[in-house]
Amino acid sequence: MSVPRVAVVGYPNVGKSSLVNRLSGSREAVVHERAGVTRDRKEIDCDWNGRPFVLIDTGGMDRLDEDPISGSIREQAQAAIDEAQVALLVVDAQAGVRPGDEEMADLLRRSGIPVLVAANKVDGPADIPLASDFHRLGLGEPVAVSAAQGLGSGDLLDRLTVMLPPEEEGPQEDDDLLRLAIIGRPNVGKSTFVNRLAGSERVIVSDVAGTTRDSIDLPLEVDGQRLLIVDTAGMRRLAKVSDKVEYYTALRSQRAVERADVAIVVCDAADGVTSQDLRIAELAMKEGCATLLVLN
Repeated sequence: MSVPRVAVVGYPNVGKSSLVNRLSGSREAVVHERAGVTRDRKEIDCDWNGRPFVLIDTGGMDRLDEDPISGSIREQAQAAIDEAQVALLVVDAQAGVRPGDEEMADLLRRSGIPVLVAANKVDGPADIPLASDFHRLGLGEPVAVSAAQGLGSGDLLDRLTVMLPPEEEGPQEDDDLLRLAIIGRPNVGKSTFVNRLAGSERVIVSDVAGTTRDSIDLPLEVDGQRLLIVDTAGMRRLAKVSDKVEYYTALRSQRAVERADVAIVVCDAADGVTSQDLRIAELAMKEGCATLLVLN
């Protein structure tokens, strides 16, 4: 049996990515106070008391927002639920129960998988009673937690691991895993290329530059060779990046290159190979990656 997966879902800006970082003890998920930073679903390895599992961080599901990217975010979150064995519904304790929370609860009940409610933003003992309001979602006892302070994170992990399916065998060794980083300038078609390799709409594609906000790991097997394809955000020169979210996503892209065996630099055939394409390729070669240029 593969490592069990936990879909982390909820309304926009309730602190899902912050909670994922807290539970995994990492800073893998990009966090910002702006709503809608997370778009694609991102898988992050986690371990609690020797029990491994994968957290699937997802974008906020706001059904009132009908723009195309929001629709794609909802599809990605639904895909995470479909492939998960447990769902973690994150809610904002300070905001109380909102219509979006109730709609998410109904969706998760229909999924048929166990659901745990995490009432986030309980930043001190005085806020703990706020979590009880979420009993009305009908999903059992909510866990009061603070992603920012760490309050209740151990209790949450205890409850979560009990809900996981029985462990049958450990994860497969990574010795034969070949890591491919798909990198390049913004809006050259990296995510479309990744979806073609994966054979599915695994990452969100849009004509809007900057749609990909994080580095997304996609396991794949081709002719018996295990691959890990890493889709990355578009790379501009950091000196030209003023937006904080774009700055951190650019750093994530650089880290993806650092842990890759092969880097595929996707270029726009209409532009030819630009000086920025060559700088990106040079970065990959400096990190010791076998580097390919692909004209899209």
